[in-house]
Amino acid sequence: MSQNKQPDDPLGIPVTTQKRGLLPWLRERFVAGMLIALPVVATFVILEFLINLIDSRVVPLLPPALRPETYLDYAVPGFGLIILLLFLTLLGAVATNLVGNYLVSLTDRVLTRVPVVRSVYSVFKQIRDVFQNNSAGQYKEVVMVQYPSQGTWAIGFVAGAAKGEMRHRLGEDYVGVFVPTTPNPTSGFLLFVKVSDIVRLDMTVEEGAKVIFSGGLVIPDYPPAPGTVSGK
Repeated sequence: MSQNKQPDDPLGIPVTTQKRGLLPWLRERFVAGMLIALPVVATFVILEFLINLIDSRVVPLLPPALRPETYLDYAVPGFGLIILLLFLTLLGAVATNLVGNYLVSLTDRVLTRVPVVRSVYSVFKQIRDVFQNNSAGQYKEVVMVQYPSQGTWAIGFVAGAAKGEMRHRLGEDYVGVFVPTTPNPTSGFLLFVKVSDIVRLDMTVEEGAKVIFSGGLVIPDYPPAPGTVSGK
């Protein structure tokens, strides 16, 4: 009577194949379904929370004549969000003309003189000024730099060529690279690196952000599939 020969692993040790039961199969399928549904459910839960939060803050500020529940038997979800978007659009239109610029400058002068308020207002004012003065300022390239030590590489985003005193002290061949932390990319380190010392990557900024968010678990294929746009 012939016996079935068990397959060997690369080291020559026989591997015993076991039949998988129904319970492990169901458990794996449940985990797979949960992982697929998690991003969708989390997105809708967060959106619902934000919409309800905005509605609860904006709608009570409106006069009763402008509230949908005055004429309907129920509140319209997202109505406060629509009002907020319209208000911000109108505020932006007003702030870009001559009178609006004067009012914004007047508000800046008043709030930056209040002892307690100015410390908080100044931070957000600097963020606003960055986007206003450099509307095209955004990360456009993903690179790798040796950080925190020689031979250790980290993913970063090019912020632009060194300017101001940094350019005067270092030279023209240096660029600013933001190296975010994982998995929280809102914090990180700004490094000024010589152009010849960086390794440029073909991945897009979105793909680089996914690598950071996932802690290196989500890495795009390379070379990119035909028809995809490279990060260059």
